Amino acid sequence: MDIRALSFDTGGTILDWHGGLVARLAAVAGETAAGRDLHRVVNDWRRRAMKRIVGQVQPAFNMDGVHRDTLAETLDAAGLQALGGAEREQLLRGWYELDAWPDFAPALAALRRALPAVSFTMLPTALVMSVSRRNALAWDAIVSCEMIGVYKPNPEAYATAARWIGLAPEQILMVACHNFDLNAAQAAGFRTAFVRRPDEWGPEGPPEPNPNRRYDFVVDGFDELRRAVIGTG
Repeated sequence: MDIRALSFDTGGTILDWHGGLVARLAAVAGETAAGRDLHRVVNDWRRRAMKRIVGQVQPAFNMDGVHRDTLAETLDAAGLQALGGAEREQLLRGWYELDAWPDFAPALAALRRALPAVSFTMLPTALVMSVSRRNALAWDAIVSCEMIGVYKPNPEAYATAARWIGLAPEQILMVACHNFDLNAAQAAGFRTAFVRRPDEWGPEGPPEPNPNRRYDFVVDGFDELRRAVIGTG
């Protein structure tokens, strides 16, 4: 297998958005959130945002705008509309201050000694820059769908990413914990690696914890991916 670069989904594959946002909502809402299932609230926000952004072509907004709009909808649905503008800004800022899964940074450092690694994401460029600095993640490049103007799983997003990376799709390993992303990448000619992230959605668990088709690699964590791709490097 001629893998010459890796591209990583970043939202749930690398970042613990659920844990970070639940903690941020609890801190911001305080007693206002008493008795409410904050795990459910945060997951509702994520679902609304993903529904709004997935597959978009040349939208007049990016994921930041989607997070803002869907936050208002989510708080209304959860009975938390009393949270004011300052509190809402703190919640939105929470996306820029997420922690990466603990096993990612060391695996990325080892992988980059052997191969280029790219963040290929629907998240805004500025957000990826912020969380990368926070978590000491060094990329060879960031390719945001915001830059392309076409969002996953549209085939054009993958074709453009491969062209910008300067490789044939089959020379790039797409790494994600989401079947929809990997299936689209596979259809575009990419190699694929499914990394299980059982805690991505908190106690609820991910909607698709296991692969729904055959991928090149299926691993439980990033160190296992490192060993599979480059050995002990």
